[in-house]
This record gives sequence, C-alpha cells and structure tokens, in this order.
Amino acid sequence: MAAILALLSSLSWGTSDFLGGLAARRVGTIRVLAVSYPAGAVLITGAALVLIPGDVSPRSAAIGFLAGVVGVLAVGLLYAALTRGQMGIVSPITAVLSGAVPVVVGLALGESLSVLAVIGIAAAAVAVVLVSRESGVHRSTPARAILLAFASGLAIGVYLSVLGTAPADSGIWVATIGRWVSSLLVVLALMVVVSRSRRRESTGPQAYPWNLALAAGGLDALANAVFQLAAQRGSLAVVAVIGSLYPAATVVLARYLLHERLSRVQVIGVLLALAAAGILALG
Repeated sequence: MAAILALLSSLSWGTSDFLGGLAARRVGTIRVLAVSYPAGAVLITGAALVLIPGDVSPRSAAIGFLAGVVGVLAVGLLYAALTRGQMGIVSPITAVLSGAVPVVVGLALGESLSVLAVIGIAAAAVAVVLVSRESGVHRSTPARAILLAFASGLAIGVYLSVLGTAPADSGIWVATIGRWVSSLLVVLALMVVVSRSRRRESTGPQAYPWNLALAAGGLDALANAVFQLAAQRGSLAVVAVIGSLYPAATVVLARYLLHERLSRVQVIGVLLALAAAGILALG
C-alpha cells in the first residue's frame, strides 16, 4: 500500500511540475506559486478535515512549519530551473538528490532495506541519470539551470525527509500546515516583487495562466498529502525513492505536449524508472 501511495504522489508531482513550469515561463515563478500554493492549501485542508482526520500535536505543527519553509524553497528553485532549461532534463536531475537524501536519512534512523529494495533503488538512480542525458547536438540546458536543478533536488530531498518524520496519528496535517506556511511565504515574496516591479517600466499586460497554476497547486498538494500517508505506512528510504520518480511523468508530458526531443537513452531511462517503481513495490 505504501508503494502504491508513493507512486501516486510521484505521478501527481510530475504532472504538477510540468503544469507549474509552463505557467512560470509565462508570468514568473513567484506569481505562479502565489496562486497555486494557497489553492492547494485550501484543497488539502478540506481533505484533512473531512477525508483523512488526524491529531494536531505540537510536534506535528513544528514539523509542518519546517516542511513549509523547506518546501517552498525547493519548489521555487525547481520552477526557476524549469523556466531556464529543458523540462525533460531539469526534472530528472532534481530526482537524483531528492531520492538520495531520504535514503541516507532513513538508514541513519535505523531503517533496513531488503535486497530487492536495494536493487530497486539502484535501478531508480540509473533511471534518473539516463533520463537526464542530452545528446550532443541537442544540448540546450544552460549551466545555471543545471545548478538550480541540483539545488532544488537537495532541498526536495530534505523536504521529503522532514515530511517522512510526521507522527503516524497526524493524518495529513503536517503536509497541510506546511502548505499554509509556504503560501504565506510566497505571498510575502510576491508583495516584494510587485513593489519592485512598479518602479520599472511595464512590458504590457499578459494573461495569467489561471488554469495551469490552479491545477499545479492542486496536484502538488495532493502529492504531498499522499506522500505523508505513504511515509507513515512504509520505509522512508523506499517511498522517497518511488516518489522521486516524478520526472518520468514530466518527461513524457514534455515530449508529447511540448514536442521536446528524447533520445533513445532517455526513453530507456523512463522505462527503467517504471521498472524500478515495480521492484520497490515488491521489495
């Protein structure tokens, strides 16, 4: 059950990254997050109150606050990378660290892994490396985007590790509190951006991509809630690796909707990612 929940969160994160990245390319990262995060916060709060009740303790509140601060930093860095580089390249790079960090944390907390789980984790690591490779004549991702992707992956890994320490009886309240903390931070950041932009010359009105921002926020909130449930029911090291397979969804969507070119190696990487998810589910 934990593996299935983690895979669902992975698919939701990958789709959310694709939609959020598209919106950020049009109006900027902060303006997208200032809409998507509060929208996701409302959605996840409704689920916490009605569908998945849990207890809110001082510990879960503190973990939620920390998750909110780290989470908004992680997504902000990810969107910044997605606006500067090819989605099919940036997203897999973030997955390397975002999956590795929770594995280290889980092992440090005393978790043990079966042989099958180790094979699945190794397959997942190879998969994200393959998916992130560009052929020589199609290199289009600048070094800055690569650096942002690595920073985002590290921050996402820390976020997943924090979320994975949520108390078992907290339902999805840690993810919910974290989403409201993140929402407050991005709204404050937007106020600063708007204040500075008023001093510059306007480049003309641009239609806000409401549909993309709202859909991205809802899917991201869903992914966070489902991942918390997965971490409560299984090994953090395993569910985090499954959750970090989200680039497969982003790459496939970018390939068919944006017509981003994929090499044969990248296609193999996507297939290996799916196989790794199956191995980890069995392990």
